[in-house]
Amino acid sequence: MLRSFISKRSFSISFRNLSPTSKSHDIVIIGGGPGGYVAAIKAAQLGFDTACIEKRGKLGGTCLNVGCIPSKALLNNSLMYHQMQHDSKQRGIDIEGQVKLNIDTFQKAKDKVVNQLTGGVEMLFKKNKVTYYKGNGSFENENVVKVSPVEGLEGSVKEDVLLDAKNIIIATGSEVTPFPGITIDEERIVSSTGALSLKEIPKRLAIIGGGIIGLEMGSVYNRLGSKTTVLEFQDQIGASMDGEVASSIQKILKKQGMDFKLSTKVISAERKGDVVDIVVEKSGKKETIQADVLLVAVGRRPYIEGLNAEKLGLDVDKKGRLVIDDQFNTKFPHIKVIGDVTFGPMLAHKAEEEGIAAAEIFKTGHGHVNYNNIPSVMYSHPEVAWVGKTEEQLKADGIKYKIGKFPFIANSRAKTNMDTEGFVKIIIDAETERLLGAHIIGPNAGEMIAEAGLALEYGASAEDIARVCHAHPTLSEAFKEANLAAYSKPINF
Repeated sequence: MLRSFISKRSFSISFRNLSPTSKSHDIVIIGGGPGGYVAAIKAAQLGFDTACIEKRGKLGGTCLNVGCIPSKALLNNSLMYHQMQHDSKQRGIDIEGQVKLNIDTFQKAKDKVVNQLTGGVEMLFKKNKVTYYKGNGSFENENVVKVSPVEGLEGSVKEDVLLDAKNIIIATGSEVTPFPGITIDEERIVSSTGALSLKEIPKRLAIIGGGIIGLEMGSVYNRLGSKTTVLEFQDQIGASMDGEVASSIQKILKKQGMDFKLSTKVISAERKGDVVDIVVEKSGKKETIQADVLLVAVGRRPYIEGLNAEKLGLDVDKKGRLVIDDQFNTKFPHIKVIGDVTFGPMLAHKAEEEGIAAAEIFKTGHGHVNYNNIPSVMYSHPEVAWVGKTEEQLKADGIKYKIGKFPFIANSRAKTNMDTEGFVKIIIDAETERLLGAHIIGPNAGEMIAEAGLALEYGASAEDIARVCHAHPTLSEAFKEANLAAYSKPINF
């Protein structure tokens, strides 16, 4: 009898020790990327008891860790290196001795920025009282999210934690799209992640994909001395760029030394020692291209692995995206989805706007993202930025339009900076003269495009924009002049 009592008691204690810890929150966000961490901060500011789950170990998602931020560090520093080598003399700056690249310090400078920014997001969580769980988030049911330990991750939860959530936001982001039949080893055949951390500059770099990621990484290594070749299946680069702009930036990048093989299909790629053999086909003819490093940059795909979305029966479309309505709702109104894991462009700022809107909807029932006014930027040199409609889209929709263009070579600030490549292209409605789209190739295009976004949001006409006094001498005067050209005539060209 005594033995029986002890046995039952021991079993009871053991059972309790194996039970997951349970906690409750008003809102739980799965994913700590730009969409997730912004949603968490906004929700906390709106008064919700908020928690965010991230399994990477560092907040900021792909963007801060292996995307937007590290790539811009490499782009900026490689441009400085290139300008010191090639532009300094014409500016009256004589550099004695050889300009050398220290690849270790070059990479450390990038890593320092990444660590500062990811650490900064953690500080923002503390400031706004967001509870941060390091671990893998998955659904137990529609109201409970389980946080599981991640082996080897410092600070990870030690055991399963069950979070009872009144509301849930899925913000699990995206991952690199694999290329069928090509094995990425992140040494000789790399994804965008591996391209950010190469230990030496390849003499020959081949890139599959002429989208923004491929062209930005191509720009970095082209400046550092790599013979860079872009292999693109389509007949133009730039994916969603306006056709004229895509053609123009290709000519500029080619003049900088990049080679382009368009309408080219990659059949296979195989690493052979320190060389990669790439078999391509164009117009029925095959050839083999050799490279020291091959970058596979064919896009990204939604990431839902380990989420247990299928357990809830959440709808997934043909592209692997979670299906939502115009309030970001899944079939459960208290479970919303934002960012790369659902529809729309895979851009950090799009995810951020959705994160804010989703939090506001939980609070007030109202939230808004204007999907016709989401800017895109390619951080080549010169930069390319655009927002609103392209000519191709307007033609397809049967909308009559007018165009105004102004070249940077006629802009006084661009002249003084000796940085005159590119132009501003403004597209307006033929009848109302309201702005429909803006497309810029030029210095600081990524900053300048914000003016176009503001004008689009408030329905400004080209004349409205042109009548706003722009400081002189500034690059933004080119934007004003392009609007003048759209409805009347420019002054300085």
